[in-house]
Amino acid sequence: MNSLKTTNILLLIIALPILFYVLDLLAFIFIPISFAMFIAVLFWPLMRWFQEKKIPKIISLSLVILLMVMLVVLASKLIQLSSNEILASNNHLIEKAEFKLGKLVIPVEEYFGVEREEGVSVSHYYLTKINFNKLLGSTMKSLKSTISMTLMTFFFAILLLAESLNLHEILHRVLIKKRFSSIKVFVRIEKDIIKFIKVKFILSFFTGLGFTIACYLFDVSFTIFWGLLAFSFNFVQMIGSIVSVILLSIFALIEINTTGTLLFFILVITLVEVIIGGLLEPIFMGKSFSINVITILIMLMFWGFLWGVPGMILSIPITVLLKIIFDQFPTTKIISSLMSGTAISLKRKKAVTELVD
Repeated sequence: MNSLKTTNILLLIIALPILFYVLDLLAFIFIPISFAMFIAVLFWPLMRWFQEKKIPKIISLSLVILLMVMLVVLASKLIQLSSNEILASNNHLIEKAEFKLGKLVIPVEEYFGVEREEGVSVSHYYLTKINFNKLLGSTMKSLKSTISMTLMTFFFAILLLAESLNLHEILHRVLIKKRFSSIKVFVRIEKDIIKFIKVKFILSFFTGLGFTIACYLFDVSFTIFWGLLAFSFNFVQMIGSIVSVILLSIFALIEINTTGTLLFFILVITLVEVIIGGLLEPIFMGKSFSINVITILIMLMFWGFLWGVPGMILSIPITVLLKIIFDQFPTTKIISSLMSGTAISLKRKKAVTELVD
């Protein structure tokens, strides 16, 4: 028995690096499938409602696709609105940015002994050193990859909604053999993922709204743009909120002249992130999924390293999915307990009981 256990552990140690390599190698397939699965989960209740009303599948699927297209159009309209806001700005902002940039860069240049020709602007001097051909090539490559993944996500989502790819059947055949157990697990996965998306969307909405109101009150330009940026960046767990605060603080440095007002503005947007991201989100996530902060950080780093920004966005839903699956097997229940922190609390409780006795 010990020999068999040792063999299984060795096989697991060998299999894990191979699995991670395959996940990295086939990221262009796994990322769209993962996103598609979570999108499909959102629309499955609607598809089931159509089925109960005896609406043909082709009509119900067409209505869901139409709804998805409408949501994409709405998002594009909001992006267009923020773009028009930026394009409508005059050259005064550019001049102000050049002046503030000069004040910041000149002391640094003097410290490092950088000699810049007199009369040459800071932006012009440093922009000429950038290889725009290489930058454009990299940007176009990223854009093509993003468009490709978006189309693949949409395609896989339609397949899942049409039940051409039956996740419940895959779960039953591959992992959980008992039909009743697989149905329970599938329902729990669906409920938890919908709950996560709802919580994340609401908290991200209020984060974006907080940024928009702060920009409006302190007369910082592009209020809609900064609200949308904070909303979208908030889906990148932990890191996104920090990046949005830093970017808006740098922009506010250009627009706000009074140091006291600038510091107060930075304090306000930081408080918005701390209250929503640092206090409310852990409370809601902890109550909903019982996943501790250490697990979230580890999974964020792991999936971020493996898949980049998409991995950071998907890290929590994947963690929730794994935790539910680990709960089903006696051999992996300890991992599930460690992910929620219950194993540590149970050990402490046992130790205290023994000490009292």
